[in-house]
Amino acid sequence: MKNVTDSFLSLGHWPSAGSFGFNTDILATNLINLSVVLGVLIFFGKGVLSDLLDNRKQRILNTIRNSEELREGAIDQLEKARARLRKVEIEADQFRVNGYSEIEREKLNLIDSTYKTLEQLENYKNETINFEQQKASNQVRQRVFQQALQGALGTLNSCLNSELHLRTISANIGILGAMKEITD
Repeated sequence: MKNVTDSFLSLGHWPSAGSFGFNTDILATNLINLSVVLGVLIFFGKGVLSDLLDNRKQRILNTIRNSEELREGAIDQLEKARARLRKVEIEADQFRVNGYSEIEREKLNLIDSTYKTLEQLENYKNETINFEQQKASNQVRQRVFQQALQGALGTLNSCLNSELHLRTISANIGILGAMKEITD
C-alpha cells in the first residue's frame, strides 16, 4: 500500500511544462472543479430547475387566481348580505312606522270608544236622574193628592150633615143605575 501512496505523491512532483498531471494547488483546483460542477449542473440541471421554477410559478399563479376568485366570491356575498341588510332595515322601518300607525289608530279607537262609553254613561245618568225626578214628582203628587183628598174628605165630613149625605148618596146611586141601563 505504501507504493500506491508513494506513486500519488510522486505525481504531485511532476514538472508542469507540457505534461499531464494532477494539480496539487488546492485553491486553483477547487475553482476549476467548482466551475466544472457548476457548468455541468447548469447544463444538465437547467431543465429540471426550469421545470421546478415553472411548477412553483404555476402553483403561485393558481393560488393567486384562487385567492382572487375567493375574494370576488366574498365581495359578492358581502354585497348580497348588505342588500339583505338594507331590505331588512327597510322592512323594519316599515314595521316600525306601521306599528306606530297601528298604535295611533288603536289609541284613537280607544279614545273614541271611551268617549262613546262616557257619553252612554252620561245618557244613562241623565235617564236615571229623569226617572228618579219623575218618580219623586209622582210621589209628591200622590202625597199632595192624598193630602188634598183627606183635606176634602175632612171638609166634606165636617160640612155635610146626614140629610145632605143621604141626598148625595141617592144621586150617585141614580147616576150609577142610569149608567147600568145604558150599558145593558
